[in-house]
Amino acid sequence: MLTRPIPSSGESLPVIGVGTWENFDFGPKAPERTALADVLATLFAAGGRVIDSSPMYGKAEALVGTLLAGLPTARPFLATKVWTRGRREGIAEMERSLERMGRTPLDLMQVHNLLDWRLHLETLMAWKQEGRIRYIGITHYTPSAHAELESVMRAAPWDFVQLDYSLEDRAAAARLLPLAAERGMAVMVNRPFGGGGLIRRLGKQPLPTLAAELGCRSWAALLLKFILAHPAVTCVIPGTGEPAHMREFLEAGEGPLPNAELRQRMLKLLD
Repeated sequence: MLTRPIPSSGESLPVIGVGTWENFDFGPKAPERTALADVLATLFAAGGRVIDSSPMYGKAEALVGTLLAGLPTARPFLATKVWTRGRREGIAEMERSLERMGRTPLDLMQVHNLLDWRLHLETLMAWKQEGRIRYIGITHYTPSAHAELESVMRAAPWDFVQLDYSLEDRAAAARLLPLAAERGMAVMVNRPFGGGGLIRRLGKQPLPTLAAELGCRSWAALLLKFILAHPAVTCVIPGTGEPAHMREFLEAGEGPLPNAELRQRMLKLLD
């Protein structure tokens, strides 16, 4: 799989990961567990490593920890978030996340949706210095927050920013993606299918001829390749609970990426 460096360290990160919102919100004995274990096994078998979660996602953190215990040879890159107000509350929540996910140090701790970020930043910097976490970041998922996100990106030496970017939601390309490159921040992309509406709409149409030029056999892979064609993007984290969908996503991490001419042809698909 294609990898890209994390700018603050040079560590290589595979470009396709998986998000756990909704799809992993199950208990350890849920019937969905087998399929979700297969999702992770499929990711790892293809060279992927990134798993993104949050306390906001219900039981997802705990289930990821349980599933990883059954995959002892896996080398995941685990990302989660702090999503509460207050210093003590933030510390307590992050302690629970480390326990649920079963990893210390945790690879990436992010301030979810910028909530109380100034206060949490002090803890994140201290934990990074102590070796409890490896990287720190911030997240948001909607263009309406981009002005605030830009301000926070400029305010501190974050290692990662997680934001929304897709074929139909390209607002981040105007200022945020160039700013991330300028400040040496890795970019993790959420909502790569525009919340699902984009792929449902385009999926009713046959694949265009340019898909074959890029080695894509699904709309999902084609849409992910559009995102990865931006040089500032480090990793994309589409969510799924289906191993077959995970395999489709992973196609985007192999083979050529669209050049400027192909990206323009892809934009015309929105018409």
